[in-house]
Amino acid sequence: MKGTVLYGPRDVRFEEIETPTITKPTDAIIRISATCVCGSDLWPYRGLQPVNEPTPMGHEYCGIVEEVGSAVRLVKPGQFVIGSFATSDNTCPHCKAGYQSSCVNREWMLRAQAPVLRVPNADGTLVPTPDIPSDDLIPSLLATSDVLGTGWFAAVAANVKPGKVVAVVGDGAVGLLGVLSAKQMGAERIIVMSRHATRQKIAREFGATDIVTERGDEGVARIKDMTKGIGVDSVLECVGTQESMTQAIRCTRPGGAIGYVGVPHGVELSGEKLFYTHVHLHGGPAPVRQYLPKLIDLVLDGQINPGKVFDLTLPLEQVAEGYRAMDERRAIKALLRP
Repeated sequence: MKGTVLYGPRDVRFEEIETPTITKPTDAIIRISATCVCGSDLWPYRGLQPVNEPTPMGHEYCGIVEEVGSAVRLVKPGQFVIGSFATSDNTCPHCKAGYQSSCVNREWMLRAQAPVLRVPNADGTLVPTPDIPSDDLIPSLLATSDVLGTGWFAAVAANVKPGKVVAVVGDGAVGLLGVLSAKQMGAERIIVMSRHATRQKIAREFGATDIVTERGDEGVARIKDMTKGIGVDSVLECVGTQESMTQAIRCTRPGGAIGYVGVPHGVELSGEKLFYTHVHLHGGPAPVRQYLPKLIDLVLDGQINPGKVFDLTLPLEQVAEGYRAMDERRAIKALLRP
C-alpha cells in the first residue's frame, strides 16, 4: 500500500510502504476512515526537529477494525474505533491515575497517514462507538483522537472552573479546541490571543468572549488591562515556544494555573522567576485515552462540533498539499480521506 513518508524539511512523499499486519497478540488492524496532518507534524516538516531517516507519518486516526490479535478481548472486527497518539494498556498504575500517555507499555503511534494502521495495545487504546457513525460525524470524531483531547487536557491542567477567566495562547486547532473545552467547563470569560480573522471567527463560535491580537509585552499588558491588573485564572499554552510560554506565565495571576500542551521547542524557564509568580504549571503529552469516552459521547449527542477546525479536506494521496497549506497558514487543519 501507499503511505506518507517524511524525508526531510518540506519533503513529504506518498509512496509504497509495507502493509501492516498483526505482530503481537494485543494488536488490532484498522482500515482508516479519516486521518489528518497535526500541528506537531510541522516541527519536523519545517526542519525544526531533526529527521535522520525516512519517517512514516501520522498519529491521528479513526476507522473500522479489520482484524485483532489473539489476546484482544474488548475490540471486535467491524467496530468503528478512535484511538490516541499514545497507546496504553489502560491497566498500569499510570493509566489508572489518568495518565495513559505515560503508560508503562506506551508506544507512540506513527503511520496513520495511510489506508491501514496497526494499533498496539488495542484493548487499552481504542474506544469503539456504539454503531457505525454517519459520514458527517467523522471529522468531529477524528478530532477527539488528538486535538480535542489535547485541548481538553490543557483546560483540565489549567484548572478551568465555572465562572473563571481563561486565556488561550495559540489559535491552531488545539488552541481553538481549548476554547471549546473551557466553554464546556463553564469558564465565564475566554480570551484568545489570535491575529487571524478566520481563526478568530471559529474561536468565537466555540465560546471565546474576547480577542487579543497583541503579543509579547504588549499582549501581556493588554490582558492585564482587561483584568484590572490582576491577570487571568487559567492559561492554556498551545504553541510550545519560549515566547508563548513566557507570555502564558506573565498573564497568569498569582495562584492561577497554566496547562501547557504545545510541544516545547527551545523553552527554558528560570526557577527563581517562576518561584515568585505563585503560578501552577502542569502539562505534557495529553492523556487523550482518559477523555475519549466523554468526548465521543459529546460529539454523538450533538453537543459539540470540534470538526470545524478541519477547513481543508483532501484525498490522502494529496497529503503533501495538506502539509504545505498548514505550513503556509492557508489551512488550520487538513483532513485526509483514503
